[in-house]
Amino acid sequence: MSLETDTPTPHASRIRRFGRAQRWVHRATAALMGVCVVTAACLYVPQIAELVGRRELVVRVHEWAGLALPVPVLAGLASRAFRADLRFLNRFGPHDRVWLRAALRRDKRSASRPAGKFNAGQKVYAAWIAGATLVMLGTGLLMWFTHLTPIQWRTSATFVHDWLALTIGIVLGGHIGMALGDPEARRGLRTGKVSRDWADREHPLWRP
Repeated sequence: MSLETDTPTPHASRIRRFGRAQRWVHRATAALMGVCVVTAACLYVPQIAELVGRRELVVRVHEWAGLALPVPVLAGLASRAFRADLRFLNRFGPHDRVWLRAALRRDKRSASRPAGKFNAGQKVYAAWIAGATLVMLGTGLLMWFTHLTPIQWRTSATFVHDWLALTIGIVLGGHIGMALGDPEARRGLRTGKVSRDWADREHPLWRP
């Protein structure tokens, strides 16, 4: 055999993880969430508010970015591949409990953390951020349309909105930190493809 036949090409060692729809939804959602977080910081941190100014404009950008936040996911439902990924994220099996127990023990061995296309941590994060987004949207609407609800509702909505926003900021920071520590996962979201070695190591139960 020739040397070219014996040597695998880099392209052949990569497998498709995400299609165009999944990558578009993730990027659009991340961009809108980033706008919400940055504008929230401009509204609630006095030092940043003084630097930025134009509070009325910042409020409007924050409101419209929050209203648009569910749009990428809703648009993504037109994609069969995106709907399939949502089904994967919504299924929690015995191997996911094994993964979570290993994570709690800080056991980082691949053999101790079985995972399909998405691991248990990603499933928990996806469920939590989806629920938090809906709560933020609901409380934000109560704060926006002040004439539709009693003052007690608006006060409660403001309290929940503010503290949940802080929690989301912390969780997003952890999410970004984990992404920065896994360049291959980032490459998968950027190009749609990952190395087969990474898939076998991090997601051994996934069958592309």
